[in-house]
Amino acid sequence: MYTGELISLGVAVSWTVTALFFEYAGKRIGSLSLNFVRLVMSIIMLGTTLFIFTNNFFPIDAGSKAWFWLGISGFIGYIIGDYCLFSSYVLIGSRFGQLFMTLAPPSAALAGMFILNEKMNGMAILGMFVTLSGIALSIVGRKDSNTKKWEFKLPIKGILFGVGAGIGQGVGLVFSKLGMDYYMQTVDLQDKVAVFMVPFASTQIRAITGAIGFLTIILLTGKLQTLIRSFTDRKAMAASVGGTFFGPFLGVSFSLMAIQYTNAGIASTLMALTPILILAPSCFIFKQKVSAKEVIGVIISVVGVSLFFM
Repeated sequence: MYTGELISLGVAVSWTVTALFFEYAGKRIGSLSLNFVRLVMSIIMLGTTLFIFTNNFFPIDAGSKAWFWLGISGFIGYIIGDYCLFSSYVLIGSRFGQLFMTLAPPSAALAGMFILNEKMNGMAILGMFVTLSGIALSIVGRKDSNTKKWEFKLPIKGILFGVGAGIGQGVGLVFSKLGMDYYMQTVDLQDKVAVFMVPFASTQIRAITGAIGFLTIILLTGKLQTLIRSFTDRKAMAASVGGTFFGPFLGVSFSLMAIQYTNAGIASTLMALTPILILAPSCFIFKQKVSAKEVIGVIISVVGVSLFFM
């Protein structure tokens, strides 16, 4: 009872922990190297889990359609979305980076409307505007005394990365759902272990796509030496291991599992609690000052997400 809801809450906590780890690591070795490193780590962790339960390191039972759509999901969610997310961590911190992730559920709903022919009601549209209002309240500062215009408290580049992260995450989730639907067609539904492993195997397929993509970018941009040097930073590697365990391994896999056990809207709303959960550690660990207006903005954003799925 409430299995999906409890899993979703666990995912919110998991993403809070991974955001803190990756903010620290990203500031030391850069978002490009960090993305490749943590995806390779996640492939190993996921492969080990699959081997223990299925005797196969890779999801060889997934059909070509599952690989294709999950690969598309990996490209959008990891290469585009997570690159933007980790870049936002470096520029504006994990607290604001996670705030922009409240754009993921509305983006998923919009993508679902066009890709999966799902419908949006009036409450969903209201939720979208409420979410955007909460984000705006958190990032808009005071009026400039000279120009009389409102100013952003954050750099524009960081804001754009945050928006890209939220949209990439949401659209990637829709393609993940499509890919897992095809994956389930190749699995014996009576085999509970096989069904349980589908989210982990699906995450590994996405991670493989992402790792290949980031390695290609690193090679094309001549950042191979930077990547190699990053492995000598022990603190960054330790943080990467922690972030990978709680993020691409547990967080993403259980987020896919959550939508198997409960309504996708309920799961998305509970998983969207991360911006609230991250406020306390941001204050005590990174010594960041959080204003009352920012707290209110975060709460409004999360309320907007909940309205979106009512």
